Amino acid sequence: MGLLLANTPAHDGIAGLLDAHIAVPGTMLDLSVAHWVSDGLLAIFFFVVALELQYELTRGDLNSVRKALQPAIAAAGGILIPVVVYLMIAGGAETSSGWPIPTATDIAFALGVLAVFGRGLPSAVRVFLLALAILDDIVGIIFIAVLFAKDLDFVMFLLGVVAVAVFAVLSRMLRGGARIPVAIAMVLVGLVAWGLVASSGVHATIAGVMLGLVMAPKPADQTRHVLEPWVNGIVLPIFAFVAAFVVIPQVSPTELSPAFWAIVVALPVGKILGIALFGWVAMRIRPKGAAPALPFVDILAAGALGGIGFTVSLLLANLAFAEDAVIRDQAILGVLLGSLISLVLAAVIVSARARGYRRAMAIA
Repeated sequence: MGLLLANTPAHDGIAGLLDAHIAVPGTMLDLSVAHWVSDGLLAIFFFVVALELQYELTRGDLNSVRKALQPAIAAAGGILIPVVVYLMIAGGAETSSGWPIPTATDIAFALGVLAVFGRGLPSAVRVFLLALAILDDIVGIIFIAVLFAKDLDFVMFLLGVVAVAVFAVLSRMLRGGARIPVAIAMVLVGLVAWGLVASSGVHATIAGVMLGLVMAPKPADQTRHVLEPWVNGIVLPIFAFVAAFVVIPQVSPTELSPAFWAIVVALPVGKILGIALFGWVAMRIRPKGAAPALPFVDILAAGALGGIGFTVSLLLANLAFAEDAVIRDQAILGVLLGSLISLVLAAVIVSARARGYRRAMAIA
């Protein structure tokens, strides 16, 4: 919808609204509406991602080296190969900074495609995809925290860490009659932590990650289940609208930035090659007691799903080319097209594999 409206007469009015600034009195926070969405609303998305990370790393499918090794190797391939593909096409001085963009996997979209088209697939495929997508997210979070921090204010950041520690302590006090006042205090402390991190030069979404990782396990699980529908139904669509609000350039394909073509190729091709090849190697070196090896075609399906970048790739595109609006907009278009190609490719492969499994079960 954002892409559609950006290319209609409504463009100027909506662009003016998104560029309007809203300041928080008494603080350093003075952001445009678009940045309140990408730095504020998206922090809630990363908070929920971190809650899931915490669960998987402590009690789920990544809580031991034995469980994590195979998806970790596949995830490494799904990061390294897209980077290589990107730099081969857009390694010039103007566009090389976009290399992190095609490394991301959108868990929500990938699992959604798997749920719609994968009826009959063994649960091991979903577990493998979820594990590698989560590892993908960890790397994406590191990229955002390390590569895109600017004018770092260590005092502000350390104060943010203190606020996160207070949030962790409060989350362990959520019991009995004190639940409501403690929960209110947690929300206020969480907002303070976000504001301090945002003011420190570290991207504000990292505050959401830190808060999610330190929350006590039981309330973390309850919070994730409460917030996930809101994040998927409201936060992500709003962010997608704002991020995709770009004008399609009226130029020939040969005049488009190398960044556009690099992302369009690296997401579907780089991801599927990297995950499939590294995943195949991982299945050959399984540690003792690891889950049975997945067939190569199932790993191929996971690779196609891994190319659906959307949310994190869109954020990385905005960050990588923040100083060049023309390349940034073309990179965003590359993310949308590359993710769409991956989505269609994944739907075809996953559907074919699911039909095969259903036939085999019917014969058995």
